Amino acid sequence: MVANYLIGLREGLEAALVVSILVAYLVKTGRRDQLPALWAGVGIAVLVSLGFGALLTFGPSGLSFEAQEAIGGTLSIIAVGLITWMIFWMARTARHLKGDLHHRLDHTVGHGKRAVLVVALLAVGREGLETALFLWAGAQATGGNAAPLIGAALGLATAVLLGWLVYRGAIRLDLRQFFAWTGLFLVVVAAGVLAYGVHDLQEAGILPGLNNLVFDVSAAVPPSSWYGSVLKGTVNFSPATTWLQALAWTAYIVPTMYFFIRTTWGSAPARPSAPAVAPAVRATAA
Repeated sequence: MVANYLIGLREGLEAALVVSILVAYLVKTGRRDQLPALWAGVGIAVLVSLGFGALLTFGPSGLSFEAQEAIGGTLSIIAVGLITWMIFWMARTARHLKGDLHHRLDHTVGHGKRAVLVVALLAVGREGLETALFLWAGAQATGGNAAPLIGAALGLATAVLLGWLVYRGAIRLDLRQFFAWTGLFLVVVAAGVLAYGVHDLQEAGILPGLNNLVFDVSAAVPPSSWYGSVLKGTVNFSPATTWLQALAWTAYIVPTMYFFIRTTWGSAPARPSAPAVAPAVRATAA
């Protein structure tokens, strides 16, 4: 539930910030007549995302167990790929998000209300589809009960509230730090979803090694215990883990965590060196 709350909060806040930036820009530039088109795009994006989530939830129900596991495992791996791309993209662009959206909207407004609708649809729809897929994969990994959905709903509600407060100027968020620390945790969550996806593919018979366990601590960490549920719900920890799951988890989290930390905290803005500036100063003086 905690992991899904964080996913809902992070993805929902990203979408809420996009909407608030677009609305504020249209209002400040005297283009209120474009707001209905923007809200229409947001509404369509929400409906498409809900429909996609319903399709994921109820679509495979009539298939065989092996087919369901194959689809579930494949979609879990796709979800990990999308969430990883989103984490790195947001880490690089958080500080420039407002300017990028303003620039995009400037080029769009001149093409009419339909163009504004499309911008809002794509900006919010991308977040919605990614969120629906990753939340579905996370819910499958944690047992498919209602807790992940409740956590995600609370996260989205918090995100909408924060987005509104930011729009009203009631609070200021350091977006770079927020997305950096939440991204760090989501890397761990994504690694667990990847391991679960591998397990699904093993149960479907696509990947080997279903019964080759690297460890089994079910006696010490029963899945039905409160602490087992907490570990499962936060980082998708499985008490009985196969060798292939462990290899996939390690192969993902080690390089991903390294490059994410390097991208987020390892880069500093370049400063002009003194020798490069000095000749220009001397030339001007001459």
